[in-house]
Amino acid sequence: MSDREIFELYKEQVYYFCYYLMKNQADAEDISQEVFVKVILADKSKVRNLKAWILRIASNECNSVIKRRKTGWMKEVRNYLLSRSEESNPVEKRLDRQETKKELQGLYRQLPDKIRMVVVLRFINELTVPEISKVMSIPEGTVKSRLNKGLEILNRMGGTQLKELNSNESVY
Repeated sequence: MSDREIFELYKEQVYYFCYYLMKNQADAEDISQEVFVKVILADKSKVRNLKAWILRIASNECNSVIKRRKTGWMKEVRNYLLSRSEESNPVEKRLDRQETKKELQGLYRQLPDKIRMVVVLRFINELTVPEISKVMSIPEGTVKSRLNKGLEILNRMGGTQLKELNSNESVY
């Protein structure tokens, strides 16, 4: 079976499979294209069930995109938190920081005690990791671990709120 025949035979099935996983037409089209590029470049000589193999590639591609977006968003939040851009207007900077703190305080209350303490010390009190380590008498690695866990929990609890805020404080 030629690559063109494989494409014609499975293009709709792959597209709909990707569409139902991604819930987005553009994503489904992009991923379907990637799937068939991989199918064309792959060695199909050892493939027993072509349809299952192609759909497995589609599943892996969808999962990769979902994972990249999730970790990419977390990296984006972390990078934004890490960056302390010097704005030209200190009043605006202070006002933005206050607004962000108020909006995040509701989410902070839902964190487990140990994690909440580290997150609040870092983002509300603006302490550095070494300072938090001294205040709480715990290793810096534990502080970092709790900060990361706190960010993950906050992401799950209020992903849309956090996306809107796009966080604006430094983690480390």
